[in-house]
Amino acid sequence: MHKILIILILFFQNMTKHCFNERTKTMTDQEIINLYLPIVPFIANLLGPSCEVLLHDLSKPEHSVVAIANGYHSNRKIGSPITDIAIQISNDPKYKDLDFLSNYTAKSKDKNFLSSTYFLKNEGRLIGMICINRDLSIIQKMKSDFDLLMHDFSLFHQDQEFHENLNSYNNVNDLLHDLVQTAIRNACVPPSRMSMQEKIDLVHQLNEQGILSMKGAVSEIARQLNISEPTVYRYIKK
Repeated sequence: MHKILIILILFFQNMTKHCFNERTKTMTDQEIINLYLPIVPFIANLLGPSCEVLLHDLSKPEHSVVAIANGYHSNRKIGSPITDIAIQISNDPKYKDLDFLSNYTAKSKDKNFLSSTYFLKNEGRLIGMICINRDLSIIQKMKSDFDLLMHDFSLFHQDQEFHENLNSYNNVNDLLHDLVQTAIRNACVPPSRMSMQEKIDLVHQLNEQGILSMKGAVSEIARQLNISEPTVYRYIKK
């Protein structure tokens, strides 16, 4: 969208320059700046409230903003000074070979922008700039919400895969065997070498996972840990 606007500005510039050349042969810096005053509200109206549009007159850097629309994005108004990034751009000799810079990132105190700058020149001299700053906060929030949605979607599929795995077992005993065996394997210590506290911790872990609520779980845990069923119940209470 920014590039389309720049094409429109270029067209406008060529048309107005032709008119002035026919009438006066030369244009003052101020006359050129004044030509672009109506462009600012036009661009802002075209792009909507998420875009800030400014016209800078570089002859007065302390009060360079001569037109602005949607200035609430950066808390600027007519008469505000030029920004550091605009100074950096204006001091870069690259502008002599360029008509514009588009789609670079810029920042204010609390916002990120996607920005474009069109150079206003008179006989090759940089005299002003039209700056368009699109507020990215809405897009960034949408991306954050989308990432959260995709995360939830991923969890849904993981949960779905878990239930599909459950359905693949022929009976509950096989499922219990694998669940307890997996917990023991994750502990990285075989039951024959586990201390009493390690066995207590493992029983608590299985209980937190809801495995102990399954029919036959206490018997299976006791069998694999080489302890009695009463001991399993005692470990649960510890």
